[in-house]
Amino acid sequence: MSALDAHLMIVDDDERIRILLQKFLMRHGFLVTAARDAAHARRILTGLDFDMLILDVMMPGEDGLSLCRSIRETSQTPILLLTAKGETGNRIEGLEAGADDYLPKPFEPKELLLRINAILRRMPETPAEDTVPKILNLGSIRYNLERGEMWQGENLVHLTATEMQLMKIFSAKPREPISRNKLVEELGRDRGQAQERAVDVQITRLRRKIETDPKQPRYLQTVRGAGYMLAPD
Repeated sequence: MSALDAHLMIVDDDERIRILLQKFLMRHGFLVTAARDAAHARRILTGLDFDMLILDVMMPGEDGLSLCRSIRETSQTPILLLTAKGETGNRIEGLEAGADDYLPKPFEPKELLLRINAILRRMPETPAEDTVPKILNLGSIRYNLERGEMWQGENLVHLTATEMQLMKIFSAKPREPISRNKLVEELGRDRGQAQERAVDVQITRLRRKIETDPKQPRYLQTVRGAGYMLAPD
């Protein structure tokens, strides 16, 4: 996976550290969302998917280890833990909780950047196929159904895991409306209004990558009373 345009979430109760890390990582090309504690992070995660999570271990209320374990029950999103405890036993505990890496405080921001990029590079790429690809054209966007890749000209458009799932669902039934409830089911989420609203958020994010004018979508349309529909050229 390329680090370009990757969406990261930082969870740290120290406002100064949150702001510094957010600004630093944004200067290096990342999209960054910040949460002040585990409860705040959980609310954000109900509506958004991320390419990587950076969790402080020592937080009031639910700590980073507990949050990490909980996330690992349903997600394989890479997780990097930050902590003031750097002993071997603490690192092992973090890795056993499901973290991909562990960085003791204090640390140099450049080291954090190197570790983030190293983790993202390890994320699997979709293997190339020898068969002739099937392509959907969405204006200037090309979507390869077999590889699950989206291209704009010569540039690969980065999709989160949920966006890739949505494109797979829609491209399997082009020009056929799919209900929000069906999308929740296909995404493997629990049913309920909260998850349907989360789907709406993901649709909005996906439209920004497909549409010339996301507020007046041409290709990922809303069908009143029926859901959403992909309408390729």
